[in-house]
Amino acid sequence: MYITCLDLEGVLVPEIWIAFAEASGIPELKRTTRDEPDYDKLMNWRLGILKEHGLGLKEIQDTIAKIDPMPGAKEFLDELRSLSQTIIISDTFAQFAGPLMKNLGLPTIFCNSLEVAENGEITGFKMRCEKSKLTTVKALQSIGFETIAGGDSFNDLGMIQASKFGFLFRSTEQIKKDYPQYPAFEEYADLMKYLKECLAK
Repeated sequence: MYITCLDLEGVLVPEIWIAFAEASGIPELKRTTRDEPDYDKLMNWRLGILKEHGLGLKEIQDTIAKIDPMPGAKEFLDELRSLSQTIIISDTFAQFAGPLMKNLGLPTIFCNSLEVAENGEITGFKMRCEKSKLTTVKALQSIGFETIAGGDSFNDLGMIQASKFGFLFRSTEQIKKDYPQYPAFEEYADLMKYLKECLAK
């Protein structure tokens, strides 16, 4: 039995931090897991910038409220969920993901949580588990699932490599060059064709 594991940002919805960087006028916040493989380092750096500018959870949530899924993402996900058990495994946070999940038809998402002070300042973050994407895929495999996994960034590679079938979607040229063994897709229709072939095996 297969279960398909998808990344969220860059695959189904635009990158939250890039959208917030543009909304806040702080270009440094455009740095994502496509640029920095160490997620703890990246998040601590982001929190430092937020503190420096006096920005908190509300400001980010105001930006998220205006983010729509990528064109065709909901239709792709609806079709995939009709064919396969599907979980979104993301390094984002529950406080960010809620509105995005509504726009995607409320799929299952495994993500992390923020530590937020009463004044709305984001003071820290709590990862669900170490190497959460890889750990989740291995846990699913341990209870009898074969996994298919895909994403666009460095932090997706662990679950892609551990799965029976793995793919890249709208990834960077560097990641595609470094991992040529994984099929890389730019369009949902092409990805769906590939996933149907995997699910038939």
